[in-house]
Amino acid sequence: MAVIEVEHLRFGYTQTSILTDLSFSVNEGAFCAIAGPNGAGKTTLVRLLAGLLKPAGGTIRLNGEKLSSYAPKSLARQIAVVCQEYVPVFDFTVLEMVMMVRLNRRDFVLFEDESDRHIVAEALEQTEIVHLAGRKLNELSGGERQRVFIARALAQKTPILLLDEPTNHLDMKHQIRIFDLLKKLQTEQQKTILAVTHDINMACQYCDHAMLLAGGEMAWGNPSEVFAVERLKCVFEVDGFQGSFRSKPFFIPLSGRKKDTAGRE
Repeated sequence: MAVIEVEHLRFGYTQTSILTDLSFSVNEGAFCAIAGPNGAGKTTLVRLLAGLLKPAGGTIRLNGEKLSSYAPKSLARQIAVVCQEYVPVFDFTVLEMVMMVRLNRRDFVLFEDESDRHIVAEALEQTEIVHLAGRKLNELSGGERQRVFIARALAQKTPILLLDEPTNHLDMKHQIRIFDLLKKLQTEQQKTILAVTHDINMACQYCDHAMLLAGGEMAWGNPSEVFAVERLKCVFEVDGFQGSFRSKPFFIPLSGRKKDTAGRE
């Protein structure tokens, strides 16, 4: 069953068209990657799906209802968003930042209860930041902050997760662990996940569906088909090699510089 349906979506800033006539649907429990070059509209699409921007045309439906018909708190019970990492202005601790999302879910509640504390503790453990609970956000590295905002999204306990470059600033170990966690949430809790990523190889390993945005248009389908080598070369304007490992495709971009007869570049 489709939980997100997008029909003829259009959006632009002032006179610049960013997205033109996008149509796709995302089934419940799917794990979808959104890729494309810088400026292709990936973050814009996430903000549109989260209700943070209004389309210039077309329709977005959530569970069969127009996204625009949802009140903010009702939408927050359906969709959690992880935006690109930013430096916080306020001096909140990690625990306060994650707990905040629990209180925002309910009306007229000033203090957390035991259920909230359990959910937040679980989110901190899943993202491996329990040891950071008492630290201030502005004392953390970019990668540590990114895991805080992923924990915050998990604590929101929504059926849908929208993540804009969730592994941005993370080292290789934590990139793998975050994608492992997202895959576990998909398979064990049937969460629907859409993640913007520049890592084509991660998308091929973990995702069921993929979208490649370029020039306001998209390719949509199975990752191995969407990320075909000729399309990647055309969209990203780089040469590359495509192979396969454990039945999953991978792509290696190659330098355009040529070596001289002595083997020097």
